[in-house]
Amino acid sequence: MNAAAPSTVRAQVSEAEWQARVDLAAAYRLFALFGWDDLVFTHISVRVPGTEDHFLINPYGHMFDEITASSLVKIDLEGRKVMASPYEINPAGFTIHSAVHAARHDAACVMHAHSINGIAVSAQKQGLLPLSQHSLFVLASLGYHDYEGVALNDDEKPRLVADLGENNFLMLRNHGLLTVGASVANAFLALHMFEASCMIQVRAQAGGGELVSIPPSILAGIGEQSRQVTRGLGGALIWPGLLRKLDRKDPSYRD
Repeated sequence: MNAAAPSTVRAQVSEAEWQARVDLAAAYRLFALFGWDDLVFTHISVRVPGTEDHFLINPYGHMFDEITASSLVKIDLEGRKVMASPYEINPAGFTIHSAVHAARHDAACVMHAHSINGIAVSAQKQGLLPLSQHSLFVLASLGYHDYEGVALNDDEKPRLVADLGENNFLMLRNHGLLTVGASVANAFLALHMFEASCMIQVRAQAGGGELVSIPPSILAGIGEQSRQVTRGLGGALIWPGLLRKLDRKDPSYRD
């Protein structure tokens, strides 16, 4: 199948959409770089700026380290293409994303990962434990959703949305991790914190010693501390550096 020409796609979209495409393509490349991808089987979606019901998602079958801004597919809430593309998407893969986007208008970006550490912790009855500084940022805004099988059934959507609530983190039991953000950068920073928390927990448990939990009183003030750490910028603080990292490695995500 022939690839879409970057110049052709860019000519058809606004500057705001093109920037969203670049950021989303970068997020897919970063997933691959950090080892959070699961071949082609998870998804990151972003709302097209200036719209309520158009979204960008990966072309199904592409490895995350080969996705580009122009190869992303523009779809509606039903997973139907709204702009010509030589690529198809995985409609089942958009089930979770469409539910979240429809319910959470503040969630411009939805990230879902089948990361190894994330799935390991999602299979633990107690879920994420307050064992690290990283985990506190997650626990301050975390929901849980029980496994109902491969996400193919629209009937699951209301339960998933209810379990997410107003949180920015959702642990999908026996399945993986999900984060939402007002930008790709915010959702990515959240996913990084989530996966790091799970990795720390699995390694701490593997050590075999008695674990020390952080007191609930410290968790209560973590929101303000988070804003101080990121200078109030959230993911925008780290995003330019991550793009520079990708540019040094392979800038073709921008095509």
